[in-house]
Amino acid sequence: MVEYPSTKKKSLFGNELHIFLTAMMFLTRIRMPKNIDHSPEYLEKSPKYFPLVGWVIGGISALIFLVFRRYTSNDIGILASMIASILMTGAFHEDGFADTCDAFGGGWTKEKILQIMKDSRIGAFGAIGLWVILSTKFLLLKELPQYTPDLEHPTSNIFYNFRFFIAVFLIAHSLSRLMPVWVIQFSDYVTEDALSKSKPLANKKLPISSFIIANILGVLPFVLLSWQYLFLLVPVIYVTYELVKYFQKWIAGYTGDCLGTVQQVTEILVYLSAMIIWRYIV
Repeated sequence: MVEYPSTKKKSLFGNELHIFLTAMMFLTRIRMPKNIDHSPEYLEKSPKYFPLVGWVIGGISALIFLVFRRYTSNDIGILASMIASILMTGAFHEDGFADTCDAFGGGWTKEKILQIMKDSRIGAFGAIGLWVILSTKFLLLKELPQYTPDLEHPTSNIFYNFRFFIAVFLIAHSLSRLMPVWVIQFSDYVTEDALSKSKPLANKKLPISSFIIANILGVLPFVLLSWQYLFLLVPVIYVTYELVKYFQKWIAGYTGDCLGTVQQVTEILVYLSAMIIWRYIV
């Protein structure tokens, strides 16, 4: 029997760092220290740092865009940033989205939907869903640099020139990882599959203090933009609510694949909403 280290033996900082690195291990393929494992003790607490993991993924993806954009073009930069994001996460969320498309597209009962979700093969609904979500993401990201205000008279600081683009990247990746935390907090996990990667997260809801921390981390990147961009929270929260209702209707809760779907859809919504707000409100 595996014995996991007790959090009580660590300092407060060491304990919180371990929880954050556990969240990084869960959501990404980035190599973690050897002492970071799949201890349920830490996994249950890790969702409060999911938005912070989004900062890391969004920040690296934005940096990749800037590098490739500098030496090639905007399109190549966007494609490189998308590939970097997929490599960092191991297509974790995209895989969940594809499985959800297959399951809800091909299943008409709770049992059939859950059975299809467990199938590692991708079907027509999943393939089409992936094509749609990735194409949409590319086209929206292709638009965002056009709304960067300093490109006509750029400074020597590329980070300043593209500060709007970087801010939207950070918001998209942090907020889209906050919404699954809301789903975990307010909905029920429906599968009893012991091998499910998301099961430890569903064993225990976050304490109110940890849930508040997750929300603060999720919305903190908004300080990089004007207050009008807070309006994009409206479609993100509403669509998440509707997705939860849909999952509840068909399977009486959520699965790990449903969480991946929420992440992908809300990331797209952030890009779309930011573009609309820039055009018509700011």
